[in-house]
Amino acid sequence: MNILILGSGGREHALAWAVKQNPKCDRLIVAPGNAGIAQVAELADIDVLDGAAVVEFCGENAIDFVIVGPEAPLAAGVADATRAAGIVTFGPSAAAARLEASKGFTKEICDACGAPTAGYARFDTATEARAYVTRMGAPIVIKADGLAAGKGVIMGMTLDQALDGIDEIFGGAFGAAGAEVVIEEFMEGEEASFFILSDGENALPIGTAQDHKRVGDGDTGPNTGGMGAYSPAPVLTEALQRQAMEQIVLPTIREMAARGTPYQGVLYAGLMIKDGQARLVEYNCRFGDPECQVLMMRLGAQALDLMLACAEGRLDRAQVNWADDHALTVVMAANGYPGDYAKGSVINGLDALPESSTQMVFHAGTKARDGAITANGGRVLNVTARGDTLAEAHARAYAMVDAIDWPEGFCRRDIGWRAL
Repeated sequence: MNILILGSGGREHALAWAVKQNPKCDRLIVAPGNAGIAQVAELADIDVLDGAAVVEFCGENAIDFVIVGPEAPLAAGVADATRAAGIVTFGPSAAAARLEASKGFTKEICDACGAPTAGYARFDTATEARAYVTRMGAPIVIKADGLAAGKGVIMGMTLDQALDGIDEIFGGAFGAAGAEVVIEEFMEGEEASFFILSDGENALPIGTAQDHKRVGDGDTGPNTGGMGAYSPAPVLTEALQRQAMEQIVLPTIREMAARGTPYQGVLYAGLMIKDGQARLVEYNCRFGDPECQVLMMRLGAQALDLMLACAEGRLDRAQVNWADDHALTVVMAANGYPGDYAKGSVINGLDALPESSTQMVFHAGTKARDGAITANGGRVLNVTARGDTLAEAHARAYAMVDAIDWPEGFCRRDIGWRAL
């Protein structure tokens, strides 16, 4: 079959790498892709936010299956357009993608179905939000309601930080995403990611992971899009996964279906674990990045079969075949990230690294120029390895990191520290 993946990051490289291994895949195109993806798939220069352009491209290239990687095309209704054109599509409708596109909408769904989450309030003016925070005190969490590219969450550990965060969001720091804010109770505990496929009616858990949001070792410094991840997440025991399914995920899926907006695609539940119970932090409507990289490393070719079963409404007959293994990815970022950073530096040493079912470098923000691979973003490479133990995966990944010659980049040296 001919398959189109939309996106250009490390998540999409990992998806393409896994899909390509499946014999069902005859032709693989990624739009717009990056320098690493170009080594496993054809690239296409189309506007992934333009549903009509995507549908036209699919018709011209006899595309059988579309996989939508990032959240922005989902919120823009690209999956609606391809489905309306009769193309089998993996990814929720724009209406269902509101579970990520609006923090306030997710809270409404939790209220309606009784899913445990943090207490909250929602505001569309800074004055009301500031008054509420002053009354509630710190620590408290301030979130831009809309899509903010993985940013837009401010941890107000002091009252001044919280008030400054409100001013920052309403001041336009996150554009239209900050037209409203959701202010949440500060939840203590250990955070983990739980991934579930839903075909609108059935749900199938497909893995757990933990990522590292802070830029520095020991979880210090500002938040980022993620500096590394590992799978599985030991904190998400089988008992906790059952609790999350019964109290959070399945009630959400039933509520979405009851509203006439069934959820079809991957549902990423960010959970806070404390005292043996999970509460919902947030939903994402796509694979996490860099969590996707460790999930795809462990799932391999079966990832395509699972996504197809999800898109075709056959999840009740699907199952995940897990090896008893571990995967870990280390993000290499440009110096200065998540603040200002330079683009264009040359990355050497990639050609000599292994590419196998246990070791891969997934490209996140790269560009080919004059025969060289150059940095073209903040998070640039995802150095990923698999092993029988997490310690083995950790050692393999960091051995690859050490073989990369890129003085303009850096990484955390402690990915996986909680589990190790």
